Amino acid sequence: MGSPLRVLHVVVNMNRGGAETLLMNLYRNIDRSRIQFDFLTCKEGVFDQEIQRLGGTVHRIPYISDVGHRGYIRELNHFFRSHKEYKIVHSHLDKMSGLVLKVAKDHNIPNRIAHSHNTSSEGSMFARLYKWYIGKAILKNATHYLACSNKAAQWLFKRQNKNARVLKNGIEPGTFMFSPHGRDKVKEEFQLDSSAFVLGHIGRFNKQKNHSYLLDVFAKVAKENKHVYLLLIGDGLLRKELEKKVHHLGLGKRVIFSGVRSDIPSLLQGIDLFVFPSLHEGLPVTLVEAQCAGVPCLISDTITNEVDLGLDLVKFLPLKVQEKWVREINLLSQTTKNRSTDSASALTEKGYDIRNTASWVEGFYSAI
Repeated sequence: MGSPLRVLHVVVNMNRGGAETLLMNLYRNIDRSRIQFDFLTCKEGVFDQEIQRLGGTVHRIPYISDVGHRGYIRELNHFFRSHKEYKIVHSHLDKMSGLVLKVAKDHNIPNRIAHSHNTSSEGSMFARLYKWYIGKAILKNATHYLACSNKAAQWLFKRQNKNARVLKNGIEPGTFMFSPHGRDKVKEEFQLDSSAFVLGHIGRFNKQKNHSYLLDVFAKVAKENKHVYLLLIGDGLLRKELEKKVHHLGLGKRVIFSGVRSDIPSLLQGIDLFVFPSLHEGLPVTLVEAQCAGVPCLISDTITNEVDLGLDLVKFLPLKVQEKWVREINLLSQTTKNRSTDSASALTEKGYDIRNTASWVEGFYSAI
């Protein structure tokens, strides 16, 4: 056999975000004798060493926030001038993909994929305006469109959304199957009584994930339920601000900041209710994982209903009415419900088994 086809994925860094988790799930499950992933990043990431062990290369250039618009274009030009081996560039920067794919086109890279992982831009008004301007270049420079959901495709690709293909955020179902022993281990780690009811959230501490709203809801729940705790898994720029708010609300003994964790399948065993009040999302892989682990999920109605796997585990709630969240949490904390120990068939049926996703991706890359 000849050398594998090398695909260049463009990301900010390879940390434990939704898009990055999907990429690693794919990378671990594709036939790496046929397809190899390389990554163009701007910052060090927790997956960098694993990527290298799997045979990939992690390239690094400064990001636009460090070198400015012209500086970033200069860095991209230098990179593609020095790396003519790539025939496929797969960009995961949402609207910023317009800039990456334009430079890739200038360097005659034939296959340029834009991948939408969200339904809104982050940042100040100026930052969103800039991203809107850059995003206009996607339709002129991308040759293929992928998205994690139909809603994400409509947001990024507008009139071209019908030409986009939905690539499901697949996972490895077997690693998330619920076990009572796993639940006990998590309660023991965080020194919680076996009767404790644990609310859980997984995500970066940024505005999009709406942690401050979650703390407001939890403060009301905590007044009525002494056995309810909140486990926050992740890290980010807003962590110190959120820790101050927890202290101000007097919830220091009821809210647990675990930091970034690599053992999400294990932690989900100990979560009794997943609470996810995001302002916007593409299709969160964490919600697929939670359902696979049999965890009931309360999520904001801003999230696409495509995330519901039909296991009777997801309930959508409006962000405008906090009391609905409080009422649902109180109700579920008093209800004993057996956790499902086999959600794999539902995931496969809905297209979220990573083995099927990886097989599709192999065929897609090879065909183009």
